[in-house]
Amino acid sequence: MKGVDREEKQILSAFEAGKLKSTVTSEAALRRYREYAHATLSKNKRVNIRLSTPDLSEIRARATEKGIPYQTLIASILHKFVAGRFVEKSSRLTSRSSGRGKKRRAA
Repeated sequence: MKGVDREEKQILSAFEAGKLKSTVTSEAALRRYREYAHATLSKNKRVNIRLSTPDLSEIRARATEKGIPYQTLIASILHKFVAGRFVEKSSRLTSRSSGRGKKRRAA
């Protein structure tokens, strides 16, 4: 195995020998980690977006809490949204108007 260091070889050997035990304690957590893995491995298109610095910082912080890369977290959130499993909570910001609605109504 090219590019695999000694520690990685030891981990692989232990896995293949059945010596490693899962630390996942619930079916929900296992499902969540499977979704993360699926989102990470099933990429076939690239998308570039611009985010505000505070939003990106918050995303990175949340990803760190979950122990996953921030891009994987973003992909997971988007996947949940398009699959209809992402439930948007009402926000105090939804009562604000950007002014666009007023312009459209007036036209």
